Amino acid sequence: MPTELKMPALSPTMEEGTLAKWLVKEGDTVKSGDLLAEIETDKATMEYEAVDEGVIAKILVPEGSEGVKVGAVIALIAAEGEEASAPAAAPKADPAPPAAVAPPPPAPTPATPPPPAVPPARATDDGDERITASPLARRLAEAQGIDLASLKGSGPNGRIVRADLGGAAQPAPASVAQSAAPAAAPKAATAPFETDIPHEVVKLSGMRKVIARRLTESKQTVPHIYLTVDIRLDALLKLRGELNAGLASRGVKLSVNDMLIKALALSLIEVPECNVSFAGDTLIKYNRADISVAVSIPGGLITPIVTGADTMAISAISKAMHDLAGRAKEGKLRPNEYQGGTASLSNMGMYGIKQFEAVINPPQAMIMAIGAGEARPYVVDGALVVATVMSATGSFDHRAIDGADGARQMKAFKALVENPLGLVA
Repeated sequence: MPTELKMPALSPTMEEGTLAKWLVKEGDTVKSGDLLAEIETDKATMEYEAVDEGVIAKILVPEGSEGVKVGAVIALIAAEGEEASAPAAAPKADPAPPAAVAPPPPAPTPATPPPPAVPPARATDDGDERITASPLARRLAEAQGIDLASLKGSGPNGRIVRADLGGAAQPAPASVAQSAAPAAAPKAATAPFETDIPHEVVKLSGMRKVIARRLTESKQTVPHIYLTVDIRLDALLKLRGELNAGLASRGVKLSVNDMLIKALALSLIEVPECNVSFAGDTLIKYNRADISVAVSIPGGLITPIVTGADTMAISAISKAMHDLAGRAKEGKLRPNEYQGGTASLSNMGMYGIKQFEAVINPPQAMIMAIGAGEARPYVVDGALVVATVMSATGSFDHRAIDGADGARQMKAFKALVENPLGLVA
């Protein structure tokens, strides 16, 4: 009997993917370890290897197919001499169960008596031009089974408005069932809608769908608290220049972001109460700082992770970020390189953004948002000077992190950036 090739789960959170390209065709002989296909997840394109050997008997899902569910059969591998046609019919047997769902149609039959209560109202409203009512009043009357002819309008020229429906008789139980449908309408707020404005419809990528879902869940379920500090950058910029001069012969050029990654990691170790994750009735406390760094890529955003950034030299962080960011833009990151992390850093300073509040990426409990460094009036030792200052805002999960602990971490981060020798000690 042919072996089924199923859509693999290439990450713990993957539910579906796109079968981007087949690397084999029907009739090809494959062995364990051979590459069969390229599969696009929400974050990267990965290669799918064969586990069994045999002949590709049937390709059931063509390349380019989107939304292929994890576990769905995508191809069949037959042993030498085995018929490919017989097993090919097996997958089609799956749709058979829906046939068993046929009996339910009689269920609507008992529900047929209630509708007559609604049509009369519809017929009267639309057919009798003497009855004037607002569109909203008509819809509500139809949903509740109210005869508009029995109402007296309080609007201009006797027009029936929404307020006039308040004294109408309550709908019968059957009408209540009908009014339940409008109650679900808010869920359709993001559904396709009609517009007269010139436009084009762009289909969402898998990555964009995941971003939309995860950020919505984060804002709905995570109580965010935001703390902002202004940080003087002059000392850090001076040290960066000196370090780059010394590293030039090694081909290493540090960015401000590399140094901020190190500062965030050390501040998490200094204030471990912020290096945590909320897990229902438990709190996970991390012993190292893995920093997820937001990187913009075509079609969305990805957060490659600098693992153990608290113990890495800044030069090592720079090399790691150069490699991770490059492969992120090519869609070549492995799941373990962008899933996890203990906290995140998002820097929009290069776009001239002065200050912003980032959305937490669960299960992490904090994210640091970095604004642009700019010349500002600043008080130093009681005197007003012009200094290079940036604003940094920490977003904290208030279920896991108290405001006072978040404030201590922001203070530690500020101190490390303003006294940057602590980053290289």
